[in-house]
Amino acid sequence: MRTSPTNSPRRRTPLSVAAISLTLLTAASTHLAVAQDNPTEPPAVPSAQTEAAPGTPAERLIVGYKSGAAEATSNKAAAADAAAKGEQTGEDVDFERRLGTGAALVDLGEQATRTDVADVVAEYEADPQVAYVVPDRLNKPLATPNDTEYSQQWDLFESTAGMRVPGAWDLTTGSGVTVAVIDTGYVSHSDLAANIVGGYDFISDTAVSVDGNGRDSNPADPGDWYAAGECGQAAGSDSSWHGTHVAGTIAAATNNGKGVAGIAYGAKISPVRVLGKCGGYDSDIIDAITWASGGTVSGVPANTNVAKVINMSLGGGGACSTATQSAINAAVNRGTTVVVAAGNENQNAANSSPANCGNVITVAATNRSGSRASYSNYGSVVDIAAPGGETRTSTANGILSTLNSGTRTPSTENYAFYQGTSMATPHIAGLAALMKSAAPALTPAQIESAIKSNARALPGTCSGGCGAGLADAAKTVQAVTGGGTPTGSTYASSTAFSVPDNGSAIESPISVTGRSGNAPAALKVGVDITHTYRGDLVVDLVAPDGSVYRLKSASSSDSADDVRTTYTVDASAESANGTWKLRVQDTAALDTGRLNSWQLTF
Repeated sequence: MRTSPTNSPRRRTPLSVAAISLTLLTAASTHLAVAQDNPTEPPAVPSAQTEAAPGTPAERLIVGYKSGAAEATSNKAAAADAAAKGEQTGEDVDFERRLGTGAALVDLGEQATRTDVADVVAEYEADPQVAYVVPDRLNKPLATPNDTEYSQQWDLFESTAGMRVPGAWDLTTGSGVTVAVIDTGYVSHSDLAANIVGGYDFISDTAVSVDGNGRDSNPADPGDWYAAGECGQAAGSDSSWHGTHVAGTIAAATNNGKGVAGIAYGAKISPVRVLGKCGGYDSDIIDAITWASGGTVSGVPANTNVAKVINMSLGGGGACSTATQSAINAAVNRGTTVVVAAGNENQNAANSSPANCGNVITVAATNRSGSRASYSNYGSVVDIAAPGGETRTSTANGILSTLNSGTRTPSTENYAFYQGTSMATPHIAGLAALMKSAAPALTPAQIESAIKSNARALPGTCSGGCGAGLADAAKTVQAVTGGGTPTGSTYASSTAFSVPDNGSAIESPISVTGRSGNAPAALKVGVDITHTYRGDLVVDLVAPDGSVYRLKSASSSDSADDVRTTYTVDASAESANGTWKLRVQDTAALDTGRLNSWQLTF
C-alpha cells in the first residue's frame, strides 16, 4: 500500500558508486617476544595466545619452525616434537598437518583449558628452534555496513524490534537472485543503480502512465502526482517515488560509504511498472506477475531477468479475483515467491486484495516498539509481520530508504522516512532473496514455511492477528543453511489442486528422504486451503504405509472460509522416509475450494 512521504529533511549525497566490499575481521597473530629473567621457568603467556575466540581456549596451535630445523620440513620430526612437548607438559599434543606456509598445525583436543594451552605455548616458546607459535584463531566476517545512514535503519538491527538482518549477512547477501518490484517503476538513484536490471512498463492506459505512451521496455517512474479533485480525492498529492523506496529497502548498494543498506544487497532489482496516476489496473498487474516470473505475455518480449521473488506493495478492496489468483498460482508454480502488503486501513486484511489471495506471503507492519502499527491491517490471512514504521511521534521511527526530491517530476536523489505495510513487505521480499541465494532449491512454500517457523514473538502487541510473529532474518537464514533437509526440517508442496464440489478426494504427495528412524510424536502439518465453506471439508494425513490420521472432520455448522492452520500429529509409529499425502475431500454441495500448499515439519 502506498503512503505519503513524511516531511523529513532531504539528504543529498554524491552520485558516485563505490565497489561493494565485505571486511573480514581477523585476530592479530603476531608472535609476542617474552623476556625470560629466569630461563628455568616458563615465560608468561598472554591470554591472546591461548584463545581461539574471546573466552574460548584454542584447540589447535600453529607452530612455525626456524629455517634449518628438521621440524620445518619433516612431518615425522614435527610429530615427534609435538609428542615431546605433550609429554613435557602432561597434555595431549598431536601433529595434525602441514600448512601451505610450511608451519605445523598441532592439535590440543577439545578439553584443553586456557591454562593447558598456555603451558604448551610456553613450551614451544622456550624451544630455540621455534620461530613462533600462535593459536589457530576463529575468524568471522564482519558484515556491519559502512553506509552513512545505516545508523538510522533501526528496522534492520535494533534489538527491540529490528529484523536481525546483520546476522544473516554473515551467511548470504542475496547474490544470484532477482527481485521484481511490481510498483511505480524506478527513478534513478546512485545508491541503487548498481543493482538495477531490466524491467518493463506494463501500464497500458496513457492517462495512468503519464509518460506519453503505453507499454514499453522503459520502467522509469515519471511521477504519480495528482491535483485536487483528481483520483477521487479532494486534496492533491505529490509524486511518491514509491517503487524506488521499496527497491532501496530490498537491495540498496551496501558497504559503499554512502546512504542506506539494502537487506539483500547482493540481489538485483527488476522494476516492473504497473502503478501511475491514480493507481493501476488488475489487468496490468496480472501481466506483470506473469512476465516477472518467466511467463509469456502477448506483445511483450521474453523476460531475460526472471525473478525468483516478487514484491507487491500495493492493493485494493474486495476479494482476490480468480484472474489475479490464477496469475499468482502460475508464478508460484514457476518457483517464484510472491510477497504482498496486508494493507493500511486498520482492518481485517481478508477485505484487501492481493493480501487475501492464496499462495502469497502477506505482511503486516510493526512499529519501532514491536507492536502492530496503528494503520496496519491484521487477521488470519496475515502470514508474518515486519518493520513498517510509524511516524506519528517521530519521523525517525519510519523506514529510511532511497527516494527523489521532485514533487511532480524527477529532481535530485535523496532519502526519506516512509511508513506503511508497503515498507514492511520489502523486508520480507529481501529476506526471501537471502534465503533463495543461500539455498537455491527452496520452493516458495518452503520459503514461507521457514520464515514463519523461525519468527519470534512480537516484542509488543497485535490486536487482530499478525501471523507467525516478527520475522527474524538471522534465525531463518541459519535454518535454511544448516544442512540436512531443504529448510532444516521442513518438506513442502506448493502444487495447487482443485477440490471437487461434493466429489472424490484429492491427494497431494510429499516425498521425504534422507531422514533416519521414525517421524516425531509432534509432527507438524501445515495446511493452506481456500474454500468458501470449510465445514464441508474432511482433511487427512496419509502416512507412507497407508495409515490415515484425521486432521479435520466435516461440520455443518462451520461456515467460515478457508483452512489455514498447522495440525500436530503423533506420527512416532511411522517411518519418516517415504511418500506422505494430504487427502482433502468436499463432502457437501454448493461450495468449492483449492489446496494451495502444505508442509511437514519434523
